[in-house]
Amino acid sequence: MNDKKKDKILIVDDSADTRLIIQRNLSEQGYQVFTTADVVNAIQILNSVHIDLIITDLKMPKVSGIDLIKHVRENCKDSEVIMITGYPSIESAVKAVKIGALDYLTKPFTDDELLNAVKKAFEKLKFTRKIRAQSKLNFAESYGIIGESDVMKKVFKETLKASQTSSTVLIYGESGTGKELIARAIHYNSSRSSAPFVPINCGAIPESLMESELFGYIKGAFTGAYENRDGFFLTADHGSIFLDEISETALLMQVKLLRILENKEIYMVGAKQPRKVDVRIICATNKHLFNLVEKEKFREDLFYRLNVITIDLPPLRERGDDILLLTNYLVKKYADNLGKEIPEFSDKALKIFREYHWPGNVRELENIIHRIILMNDDLKIDIPDLPPLMRFTALRQSGLDRTLKEVELEYIKNVLVSVNDNKTKAAKILGIDRKTLRQKMKKIEG
Repeated sequence: MNDKKKDKILIVDDSADTRLIIQRNLSEQGYQVFTTADVVNAIQILNSVHIDLIITDLKMPKVSGIDLIKHVRENCKDSEVIMITGYPSIESAVKAVKIGALDYLTKPFTDDELLNAVKKAFEKLKFTRKIRAQSKLNFAESYGIIGESDVMKKVFKETLKASQTSSTVLIYGESGTGKELIARAIHYNSSRSSAPFVPINCGAIPESLMESELFGYIKGAFTGAYENRDGFFLTADHGSIFLDEISETALLMQVKLLRILENKEIYMVGAKQPRKVDVRIICATNKHLFNLVEKEKFREDLFYRLNVITIDLPPLRERGDDILLLTNYLVKKYADNLGKEIPEFSDKALKIFREYHWPGNVRELENIIHRIILMNDDLKIDIPDLPPLMRFTALRQSGLDRTLKEVELEYIKNVLVSVNDNKTKAAKILGIDRKTLRQKMKKIEG
């Protein structure tokens, strides 16, 4: 199948003959071509189908091609326009290009002139899309978020969109997936980036201290309150506050958070008058809040106020080759930090990394890489250098489609690896003597 089938072109011209000629030439090249005789129908097509390239006549009854170019530039961010006309003039050409047309063709034009103009338009589209995609990756990497999998590209796109609004954001994800990194990316790419970003772990603050920590207190509010003290919300004024593990907040505190979302004001502990605050709230949780709502452990009204923009962070085990990208990134990071040469991982070690379940997600991966680089001076990292849990988990996950000889050989090899190739210890674990061990190795491998 020709890839150009994916490229959609719209022809807008009140001349049926012109539409037919252009459609025939472009269809022969594999493009998917739509046609219409007027701008009104063209706009309807643009509203229902993503069009990559619009080829429009300049002078048409009622609404002109200039008006269509203006509409495309205001409403279609990922499309190009070529203007065609039978009434050439320098003024009209300049105007068309000035408001957003990529090229300008004068009737009658040759087939080659048309195809070259179309080719140039798609080359520009390809380039701008590549730059845009790369900028999204750079945007993510600048906040320490590494990934090229489809699921992470979706997260990057949602994060960028969230950063361009002031709405509340709710981030879902297992522990260790990087929810705070996403929250920071949202804040520092937003209009609030020059104001504070204040991260709070709701599960780490005792319930009795939560109110005073979040909202602050005034002098004399309780024993030990010797002076006024601003809480986290006042510290984050005009910025963003990140409430991690929002599911751990008590129902009474949830009421007070709801008041902030509705009225943009807080009561410091001991105060009789509220204080206005301008804070964007970004929340995160590793639990499904709606399930907690059904169990009456989380307020339904607060859930709907928080659930404006949601971002689902996938677990590491669902991110495919991102695991290898992250491994390479973290190996270089910790080798540089520790002043060591960057070691190389064997294919077998990388295979275990790729297939491991990663219950602790990126945080677990980072801890393991840090430990490996810290404890090893070899420039080759192999299976024996991995934590025992990873090695034995990999062994348990081996398939059931192997022969008994293969399973026995793998088990013997793993035992030898676990005792650093000490044949005496391996034989003892296997319940055989050294001679039998040697015979088994020769028999199995031979």
